[in-house]
Amino acid sequence: MSADAQSGTDRSPTSPAIIVHTTRERARAFIRAAFPRRKARIITVKTAQEFSTSIRRELIDAVVVDLGGQSDDAWGIAAQARDFSSTPFFGLIQARAADTPAIARCAHFEFADVLSEQVDEDVARDLIGPLTFTTRFARALHTPPPSLGLTSDTQRRTWEAIVQHAGRPVTTRELAATIGVTREHLSRNFAQGHGANLKRVIDLVRLISAAELSKNPGYDVRDVAAILGFASSSHLAVTTQRIASTRPASLAGLRTIDLVDRFTQGRTRSRSADTPSATPI
Repeated sequence: MSADAQSGTDRSPTSPAIIVHTTRERARAFIRAAFPRRKARIITVKTAQEFSTSIRRELIDAVVVDLGGQSDDAWGIAAQARDFSSTPFFGLIQARAADTPAIARCAHFEFADVLSEQVDEDVARDLIGPLTFTTRFARALHTPPPSLGLTSDTQRRTWEAIVQHAGRPVTTRELAATIGVTREHLSRNFAQGHGANLKRVIDLVRLISAAELSKNPGYDVRDVAAILGFASSSHLAVTTQRIASTRPASLAGLRTIDLVDRFTQGRTRSRSADTPSATPI
């Protein structure tokens, strides 16, 4: 397994992470052109086992399966698309007449789309980008639920910055830098009056993401905790109890509105008796 180096400051911390299964250099070159380092982090896998490890290690935004080679693992990975339904799967073909059965199998496995190596790389990026987990998550939660009372400019801009991480860990320092204020200013002005604490809101968004991932048959509680950067399953359990007064095993049955309703019922502010927050400071 290999992950293209993505160091430097030109790539956003919310840039998509994309797993690509291929054994062909032409397919790798196509993906590199469509997603240069500043646009995404590409995780290249060659076997089904490497795929299984990678998709449970971190939050994956999309999966591309190269169907133009002769790898048996390709269809083994493709068959798991329904197990990870929150993550869109894309097939990559060479656009030959012989590819028609492969396209039909992709439809059967509920792939989001099939890409051809013959299209422009920008087209491929435009097809994948709007469907990534992070993009869909941020779009769905762009406007904060009214019951949270996040109405000031600082609150709304901070909320937007939080949901753009799609549940990944984010610090108050990073949020302050994103919206262009000091950490002290942000902490002081976010929870105006009796509003929700910033760290509590961050944990709420992480829990919303955890609930979405929990609906995937391919993930268990331990996987969800690891993917979203919790120290352990117990750490996720503490946060779930604190924010929603329930257990991680129940998250799969809860909608975003359910979690927000539970959160606003007296769980919006930290208490001295609380255990340390699941959110890094």
